[in-house]
Amino acid sequence: MAGISQDWEPVVIRKKAPTAAARKDEKTVNAARRAGAEIETVRKATAGSNKAASSSTSLNTRKLDEDTENLSHQKVPTELKKAIMQARQDKKLTQSQLAQLINEKPQIIQEYESGKAIPNQQIISKLERALGVKLRGKK
Repeated sequence: MAGISQDWEPVVIRKKAPTAAARKDEKTVNAARRAGAEIETVRKATAGSNKAASSSTSLNTRKLDEDTENLSHQKVPTELKKAIMQARQDKKLTQSQLAQLINEKPQIIQEYESGKAIPNQQIISKLERALGVKLRGKK
């Protein structure tokens, strides 16, 4: 057993360095002041004010504010909603029965007949097949 030797090198175990949040802690800052260490204070641009960083008027927001174009969704034309109502009543169907025929919710039929729906060509073609009338094409 003459070949075995002990390793007597010292092992140093250290604590992790404090995180950024821990370094900003009031207790830590006061301890550093007492020890005479330099303390850097940095004032953030919007610190202490009630303004959000994104609230400053940028070029894009100014363009949006100046834009006066009135945008809106395309609505169901009056002729189409009247044609749907007429064809449904000719077939003696209720809105919910028609909705069931085309596998849609009754609310969809209601929106189309009231003119509030955004026109969808797939739904219009389902309505054409279920009612047996041509609803589009004459424009």
